[in-house]
Amino acid sequence: MEAGVEELMPRLLPVGDWDLAEDFDPTVPPRTPQEYLKRVQIEAARCPDVVVAKIDPRKLKKKQTVNISISGCQPAPEGYSPTLRWQQQQVANFSAVRQSLNKHRNHWRSQHLDSNVIMPKSEDEEGWKKFCLGERIHSEIDALPNNENIGIDYMKVGFPPLLSIVSRMNQATVTSVLEYLISWFGEKKFTPELGRWLYALLACLEKPLLPEAHSLIRQLARRCSEVRVMEENKNEEQISALNLIICLVSRYFDQRDLADEPS
Repeated sequence: MEAGVEELMPRLLPVGDWDLAEDFDPTVPPRTPQEYLKRVQIEAARCPDVVVAKIDPRKLKKKQTVNISISGCQPAPEGYSPTLRWQQQQVANFSAVRQSLNKHRNHWRSQHLDSNVIMPKSEDEEGWKKFCLGERIHSEIDALPNNENIGIDYMKVGFPPLLSIVSRMNQATVTSVLEYLISWFGEKKFTPELGRWLYALLACLEKPLLPEAHSLIRQLARRCSEVRVMEENKNEEQISALNLIICLVSRYFDQRDLADEPS
């Protein structure tokens, strides 16, 4: 090792100029304490000052980094902010829904799904977007063929978050689907189909939150506040849905810095 490095890394076990045996071989197990310390010193001197790990990027899993932002929501425009009483009532209703879901999860999980309900695999992002939102919204198709005589085609309009469906989703799938829909929402408009699924997934999200889920719901609340600000015409139904999601994230999941100031 260079002298400058040695000054920064003083020896905790200094090795003096001991009289080692003439047949001393550093490659064989040491026979004395002096030989052991000398061998450690020789191995340390052979180590490079900087070591660069060789990493195969193909072995890295997708989306490993979790970034948690501490920025808040955009304030509600005048006349859009919900009352404190309304927010408290929504939290109470949401809590009751979660308790009922947890209590009857095994019952709903045991219910048979219709033959046309094929749940995508957890990692199938596009599959879940189409499953939840339907091809019409996901692919931004303006109109669908007239299906009045053949019933509802859920592959076109999306499957609703039935209890028999969401009860089959483990926490990893819940988090993944929530991430997929929030990602879609980041560039698209808010729809009733999206709102129903976001509510259902939040109801399935277990506490305490994992860091990834914590980051996701904060991102969701901020996006809802952005869309609310851009709403030119006061669509009361959509404003209420956006207010509801912000309320649940901030007041039920304890992200109080994101809460709306009561009107």
